[in-house]
Amino acid sequence: MKSILIVEDDRALGDGLCLALKGPEAEPALCRTLSAARSALAAGDFDLLVLDVNLPDGNGLDFLRQLRAGGGGIPVILLTANDMETDIVAGLESGADDYVTKPFSLAVLRARVNAQLRRTESRGEGAAVVLDGFSFDFDRMEFRRDGRLVDLSKTEQKLLRVLVENRGRTLPRELLVDRVWTDGAEYVDENALSVTVKRLRGKLEETPSKPRYLKTVYGIGYTWTTGEKEG
Repeated sequence: MKSILIVEDDRALGDGLCLALKGPEAEPALCRTLSAARSALAAGDFDLLVLDVNLPDGNGLDFLRQLRAGGGGIPVILLTANDMETDIVAGLESGADDYVTKPFSLAVLRARVNAQLRRTESRGEGAAVVLDGFSFDFDRMEFRRDGRLVDLSKTEQKLLRVLVENRGRTLPRELLVDRVWTDGAEYVDENALSVTVKRLRGKLEETPSKPRYLKTVYGIGYTWTTGEKEG
């Protein structure tokens, strides 16, 4: 049974979210304030956090930053009425795994929630990541496409790992530069990221000019899509 914590102050929406997400394999709990959410997280283990940005006792983004700073690795889906590019980037850079802008379809939110829960289940320490025709073993530095070994540079490996471990999430260019070029990242031209993405597509995509997996989200960054069957 998966446990989902919903933090939403709108009574009707919060109750609707609980009804939509409750099922044989999922049990939602509802908090209407950040204070109540802190108590709930301290008292129990949750598999997913659905977090509203605007709450009566604080800002959800600040709460998320505090959670990540404290080592909280729980997947987080943000609920926000703000759909401006800057707001989306701010949410992702604060540590959100996904976001949904209001108004939204409950069916869409349910699909996003299920995707995050499946992704959490599929992650295993030291295990190869197997995705529709790909096998990525980052510990052994062994990468295969349709069973054939693919030679990746260390920079390409680091970029691929960040993207795959956050598959389905759009990662801003600035964040990728910081994660991949950990030594002296402030001196790295963002063009280096574009070049690395192009090389990675050339090695992994069947048609690099029309990528199926490593996709560009224009104006924001890149994402590794999750439409493929995961093994």
